[in-house]
Amino acid sequence: MNFLPQEIEDYALKNSDAESDILKKLNRETHLKMTMPQMLSGHLQGLMLQMFSKMIRPKNILEIGTFTGYSAICLASGLQEGGKLHTIDVNEEFQEMILQYIKEADLENKIRLHIGDAVNILPALKEEFDLVFIDADKENYSTYYDLVFPKVKQGGFIIADNVLWSGKILNSPMKMDFETKALYEYNLKIKNDSRVENVLLPLRDGLMIARKK
Repeated sequence: MNFLPQEIEDYALKNSDAESDILKKLNRETHLKMTMPQMLSGHLQGLMLQMFSKMIRPKNILEIGTFTGYSAICLASGLQEGGKLHTIDVNEEFQEMILQYIKEADLENKIRLHIGDAVNILPALKEEFDLVFIDADKENYSTYYDLVFPKVKQGGFIIADNVLWSGKILNSPMKMDFETKALYEYNLKIKNDSRVENVLLPLRDGLMIARKK
C-alpha cells in the first residue's frame, strides 16, 4: 500500500509533526482490535488531511467511510468556528470506539456520526460542503461522487483515498477484479470531468484530489 521506500517515509515522518497522543492511542487500538487495521489513514496521510483542512478552513466537511475515526479527527482540526464534520459508516460495531475517541479529542460538538448506508444518508444532508473525503467501499466511489457533487460548493474539494489500490490499478482492465476496475473507472471519471481540476497524489495508497470549478 505504501509506494515510498520505508527509509524515505521514516525521514518524512521524522521531519513532520509528531502524532498527537489521542491519534497515537487510536492508531494502536485499531491495530490491536481490528482485522484490517491498514484501512486506517495513519500518521503521514493523517497529517496531510489535517494540513488540507487547515489550508481550506472548511465550514462543512463530509466524510464517507469513518472506520475508527482517525481521519475524521484529522480533518476536523481545520474546521471554522461553528463548523461541522458529518461522517458516515455502515459498520454499527465501530460506533462505540468512534464516539469514544471523538469525545477524547473534544470534538463532540464538531463531528456528527451517521451509521448506515451512505447512498441512503447522503440525499438527506442539506449542507453545502467545502471538503469531501471518500474512503468507503470502492465499488461505489462513482456513485458517491455523483451524489455529493451537487452538495459541494464552487471551489470545494473532493478527495478519494486508495485510488492506486496497492498498484493493482496498473493491471490490464481485462484482468482487474471488481474493486480495482471500479477505482480505475473512478480515476478516468474524475480526469474526464470538465467541471473539476484534479491531481492524483501518490501518497500512501493514492489520493485523487478534485476541485470543483
